Amino acid sequence: MSTTEAVPQQSHYALGHSPSEHERLRAQARIWEAATGRLLDQVGLAPGASCLDAGCGPGETMRLMAQRTGPAGRVLGIDTDGALGASAVAMLHGTGHRNGRFIQHDLAAGGRVPGGPFDLVFARLLLFHLPQRVAVLTRLWDAVAPGGYLVVQDYDIRSAGVLPALGSVSELLRVITAAFTAAGCDVHAGACLAQLFAQAGAGSPDGTDVAGRIEPLAIGRALFEGTFRSVLPAALASGITTKTDADAALAAIGRDAIRHPDRPVLWPLLIGAWKRKDKE
Repeated sequence: MSTTEAVPQQSHYALGHSPSEHERLRAQARIWEAATGRLLDQVGLAPGASCLDAGCGPGETMRLMAQRTGPAGRVLGIDTDGALGASAVAMLHGTGHRNGRFIQHDLAAGGRVPGGPFDLVFARLLLFHLPQRVAVLTRLWDAVAPGGYLVVQDYDIRSAGVLPALGSVSELLRVITAAFTAAGCDVHAGACLAQLFAQAGAGSPDGTDVAGRIEPLAIGRALFEGTFRSVLPAALASGITTKTDADAALAAIGRDAIRHPDRPVLWPLLIGAWKRKDKE
């Protein structure tokens, strides 16, 4: 359930920057590939278009853009994690998409978005992490060319859990939610997209989309465990849990996954919204 493809470098950021974290982000991005591709097709992303992936992370969405825009298109990724961005571009070039490039940039620091305007400005699992959500979304909207689109996807984690409920999963979710909240995240950002669009000056979205995922606990436990391990240093630093309690929670979900392997796990809802900017 770790929520980011963008990796803000602020000291309060709840997730890590390790190679294992980067790989988990790649896996998460691939899981949501169909849901994101559906929105890119919904707004008619076409050959030759110019695109921005704001908070591009490992570049999986840049790849989807490059596939649709072709060699005549332009795909720019921006993120504060320079190492992750460089690997994203290397991946794109290695798969034949030479129209992708990366700029290290902190959207929360203010200033204009580099490289604009764009026919498509896209952000997935970015606003969740930013206390400056409205200011960042305003800058992203400003970077949309007339006739272009702003497309955003973000989580609402209220749906995350297992049915029937298990104490082990509830404890992991408690720590995850508290750590994100302590870091200034909005754990319901996806459900607030229409309001955020209006506050950013874009007006009401032209459309919305909701994507979900269900897995058996034997598989879905990785969702909770991976996110829990990523936020654990921040949770320990904030006094949300202790090392002893964290180890006990991880051991408990391991036992529960053996006892109840088929119990359904529901991921957070990935909620999307899009808006076309009027031509001047």
